[in-house]
Amino acid sequence: MKYAKDTRPEGASTEAAKILVEALPWIKNITGKTVVIKYGGSAMVDEKLRADVMSDIVLLKIVGVNPVIVHGGGKAITRAMDLMEIPVEFKDGQRVTTPEAMNLVRTVLMGEVNQELVEALNHHGNFAVGVSGADGGVIVAERASPDLGRVGRITRINRPLLDDLVASDYIPVIASVAIGEDGGFYNVNADMVAGHIAAAIGAHKAVFLTDVDGLYENFEDKSSLISNLTVFEARYMVENNVVSTGMIPKLKSCIHALENGVQRAHIINGTTPHSLLLEMLTSTGVGTTMHSTEEAYRFDSHPLGKFASKLLENREEVEAAQKASIQSPSAH
Repeated sequence: MKYAKDTRPEGASTEAAKILVEALPWIKNITGKTVVIKYGGSAMVDEKLRADVMSDIVLLKIVGVNPVIVHGGGKAITRAMDLMEIPVEFKDGQRVTTPEAMNLVRTVLMGEVNQELVEALNHHGNFAVGVSGADGGVIVAERASPDLGRVGRITRINRPLLDDLVASDYIPVIASVAIGEDGGFYNVNADMVAGHIAAAIGAHKAVFLTDVDGLYENFEDKSSLISNLTVFEARYMVENNVVSTGMIPKLKSCIHALENGVQRAHIINGTTPHSLLLEMLTSTGVGTTMHSTEEAYRFDSHPLGKFASKLLENREEVEAAQKASIQSPSAH
């Protein structure tokens, strides 16, 4: 026999309940919606961080969100190229991808990184399905520049395969390899893939996990972290070189998504524990949120999913009972 005083930390149940109550409006807002998550940076490389992020994504799935994961794998590709003694070269921040390097990119992204993420997700159940952008012609691209070799510029997204996977309650995990208009394969920027896929499948949100806390007006000044901005403001920052070079693909991807029907885009630090949940299920958030219009700053509500609806009904019943007991106390 065990006593409650020995097994239940004082106040723990109440604190957990408060957290759930705070999350309810946000669960209500996101239940039943599709969210594209671009996964990268240190959160991908560190095994513990990767496991934690995958657990958070599974939790979102359980409460009714439809996650779609997009990933690259720049560090893994560079490591493999070094091992194979293939020269690593960048131009304007993009990896020069020779045909030989393209074969290695496919092997690393589809055979290594993608399967690691699928395995981490499926540790919690058979949720995830690994997909290359070339599978079913999901991502189609053309040559971006002769100087970059097999680096692609996205020309279209074919959504039927992704729609089928989401409708069947799977989590697609998409490697940023595209099929070319010429029939070959292309290495495409994973940030841009996330924005194009979010737009094509009608996602509610696009979330970009990176190694910094969000978008800074001046990266050297940590007090200039931006919590909210509109797509107009983001476009101004890109056009006037206000942001760091590494943030430009993310901002361009956010802009593309928001200009094509996605309501919000988030840039958050994937190394912060549970940053994905904090950004999506709390009132304050932890990163930078970009809105399609000024009006989108306003918190909007959507029809409830079954899970959130039941929780809210229970909460309303309790509150109604409490009010009734206060207004009509029992006679003594």
